[in-house]
Amino acid sequence: MLSILIPANNEATHIGACLQAVLASDGPETAQLVVAGNGCDDDTVRIAESFRTAVKDKGWHLTVLDLPALGKMGALNAADEAATFDMRAYLDADVIVDTALMGQIAKTLDTDAPRYASGTLRLAQAETWATRAYARTYAQVPFVTHGVPGAGLFAVNGAGRARWHDFPGIISDDTFVRLNFTPKERLSTQAGYDWPLVEGVAALVKVRRRQNAGVDEIKAKFPELLKNDDKFSLSTAQKLSMALRDPIGFAVYAAVSIVVKFTPQRTATWNRGR
Repeated sequence: MLSILIPANNEATHIGACLQAVLASDGPETAQLVVAGNGCDDDTVRIAESFRTAVKDKGWHLTVLDLPALGKMGALNAADEAATFDMRAYLDADVIVDTALMGQIAKTLDTDAPRYASGTLRLAQAETWATRAYARTYAQVPFVTHGVPGAGLFAVNGAGRARWHDFPGIISDDTFVRLNFTPKERLSTQAGYDWPLVEGVAALVKVRRRQNAGVDEIKAKFPELLKNDDKFSLSTAQKLSMALRDPIGFAVYAAVSIVVKFTPQRTATWNRGR
């Protein structure tokens, strides 16, 4: 039994495909979908409501929340309050999951020991040349290739969810939750999901600034969690090899990194980047 919680702020373009993929899941047998519309002024909530019959036909349950603008953390907390089951998956509205993923996550979390789980992350096919180039290098960085990053999708069982109370008012929900678990407690499934990068250099810079600010915020506010970080670094030789194999991709990735380094985000706020 799994509650799948989807915070959504003006995601009318994406929420339908996200829900269709989730409803195509071959498990678990019993699940609840909670779509937490967060200050939406588009058709996100209406589109989510239109899936009510399909969810019922599957034998699952649907809860749609039409919330004021609470921010992502506020939407996550509201979704948690509406959740029926202790086992919970937190899913971004622009992510597309494999058919087998939710069932595998439910089986992985079916233990009394605290557990964190996610699927195998794949970068979705980008539309712009800049993001395609950036993605070729980003797909090789340790954040993607090692451990269980949980970007766009992470799940915990009841014992794991007890590690924290409400989501705090911070930028990086995925980093916060992931670091509440040791590397041995974080498990990856064979099934995966498509996680999109934002399109264009300006948006990539904006999101990288947010990501860096989010990590810095965790370090400042929750330094005790850093003991659970299993961060790996690329050696100079590895970077040189990446640059030689794909000079354009490496140049775009490096350019975004340099711009972010010398123009850091001054205020800690969550933004989607699109």
